Amino acid sequence: MSYEKFAYLYDELMQDVPYDKWVTIVEAYVNKHRIDGKKLLDLACGTGELSVRLAREGFEVTGADLSSDMLSVAKAKADQLRLPIQFFEQDMADLDDLGEYDVIGIFTDSLNYLKNEQALRQTFEGVFRLLKRGGLFLFDVHSVYKMDQIFADATFTLVEEEISYIWESFIGEEPHSVEHELTFFVLDELSGKYDRFEELHFQRTYPDKFYKEILEQAGFKEVEITGDFTMEPPLPSAERIFFAMIKP
Repeated sequence: MSYEKFAYLYDELMQDVPYDKWVTIVEAYVNKHRIDGKKLLDLACGTGELSVRLAREGFEVTGADLSSDMLSVAKAKADQLRLPIQFFEQDMADLDDLGEYDVIGIFTDSLNYLKNEQALRQTFEGVFRLLKRGGLFLFDVHSVYKMDQIFADATFTLVEEEISYIWESFIGEEPHSVEHELTFFVLDELSGKYDRFEELHFQRTYPDKFYKEILEQAGFKEVEITGDFTMEPPLPSAERIFFAMIKP
């Protein structure tokens, strides 16, 4: 999918996203599993917020995303900070040979944008292929609870001077899926008028057990499952589920 106009609004809208918590999770699992190498692939990197933070922590980061607009924003950030991050336009369900990595991450529920089980399988198989033996794979997804109980038929709004939005979520056709209809109103400083943009986003998740089965079929073993930025098993009300595993 392409984020189009959303790419240029994303960072302003996501100012409250706790990116540093993802960095902490990455470092915690790297230390737990004694990963020596620093080569990290940030799949579905978006505007590069995590790529930049991880590079600042000493990782040799490569970012990949399907959206050229997102990548333009990400590259501008890295260039401004003089961080040697390479960015590639890539579909995570159809990965090219991008080299081998010590750590591969798919963060901020990006996997939930894959539309079907086949795309999920292909993504895990591609990650397994690019990951070094003994390397670490990490990702997070929205929980079934969040999809079915929080997002379903919910409306979220933001009203500020320069940007406002109406975000409506509807139950999707597939199990544990939602369609997000986003309408933005963005101030044009030159005209003093508001431009209107609309985006439609689809997200789908699966039960934890299903993710584990697909991961094992891709070749991974001993999958660790935790919830909400902790290193503990997820509670029934957990909204974000984390998966961590080592390539055998």
